Amino acid sequence: MFDAIMKFIGELNEDEPRSDDFAETDYRLAAAALLVHTAGVDGQISDVEHASLHDLIKQRFKLDDKAADKLLNRAEEADEKAIDLYQFTTRLNRALDDKQRARIVEMMWQVVFADGKVTEFEDNLIWRAADLLHVSREQRIALKTRVAGEQETGK
Repeated sequence: MFDAIMKFIGELNEDEPRSDDFAETDYRLAAAALLVHTAGVDGQISDVEHASLHDLIKQRFKLDDKAADKLLNRAEEADEKAIDLYQFTTRLNRALDDKQRARIVEMMWQVVFADGKVTEFEDNLIWRAADLLHVSREQRIALKTRVAGEQETGK
């Protein structure tokens, strides 16, 4: 009994969720769902966008392939159920600092630029999400420019 209580207290104090636990309150699920929404906002998720999405999630959250696939599946389900961006951005605002929220916007640009083109729907979505994440217009544009440049140089 004492061990169970100590485990529960330890889980409450963890800064980082377990690598394979993607609860509704996990900021990684909110970030991944926002990225899934970004990839599909133009009507379809291309193979290139899906691969980019998988790689970003795997690298950013330090997951293995199996855990990244699990998070992507949960994120797709969350995105399908979502009625707006607010539920994702609220979770991210609570869990992340300014720099980390800007990193989410950068990841959104990376997903968008994965297929080499930016649609007006994608651009508008990132503008709205960045606003909800309290990422400034200037920072959003700078991130877009940087990611576009990285795509051109093949980084």
